[in-house]
Amino acid sequence: MAEHLVFTLCAALGAMGELAGHERRGTLTWPGRSAVIGLVGAAMGIRRGDDAGFAQLDALRMAVGVIDEGVPLRDYHTVETVPTAAARNPDSRLAAIARAGRHTNTTITLRDYRVGVAHAVALWPGLGWTGTLEDLAQALRQPVFTLYLGRKSCPLAAPPAPLMVEAEGPLQALAQAKRPPFGYDGALRLVASDEPLAPGDIQDSRNDLPVERAKWHFAQRAVFLHRPNAEGSA
Repeated sequence: MAEHLVFTLCAALGAMGELAGHERRGTLTWPGRSAVIGLVGAAMGIRRGDDAGFAQLDALRMAVGVIDEGVPLRDYHTVETVPTAAARNPDSRLAAIARAGRHTNTTITLRDYRVGVAHAVALWPGLGWTGTLEDLAQALRQPVFTLYLGRKSCPLAAPPAPLMVEAEGPLQALAQAKRPPFGYDGALRLVASDEPLAPGDIQDSRNDLPVERAKWHFAQRAVFLHRPNAEGSA
């Protein structure tokens, strides 16, 4: 038996990582490592440029269980840009637009979301971890910064309800996560873990390992996908 911290992430809208371009920003069906670590860091009051603060959290191991992946939603934005000459050394964006006059460019950008998502998360100590899971749990109970699922337009719809549990492994820990109180029952549909959980798990990769947070540089990492059945332990 080992100590795990489990909690849930439930949101009316979620935007869960993918390679971000200027014209389109997509979303996958479960939050990646960078999203979960960023959320825990926000709860603890760690600011984005605090590499030393995040280095502590990078030692955590993680498994994310999909309770409900939601349904896709696409939002359209218009973005007004100005030519380089007009944008050079502006006092403000408004000044740059005024300098450009009628010579601005308007483009349509796409933002993808998932509607009605719910996930369970399990964290446990990895190599180099020197903190305590209870400190993380307390931060999730009383977060310093607002918690959101991917983008600031996606606040959580329910408290994460962190619990400290003793379990044989991540699957058994995720089974003890407290579900949101409004219609999220049933077995997990998928579990994505830092380590294999059972024979037959599929090894995949995801580009969500932070390398340089300030510049939004990420690297690929191995992720193991486990699909529990309705009678399984998860």
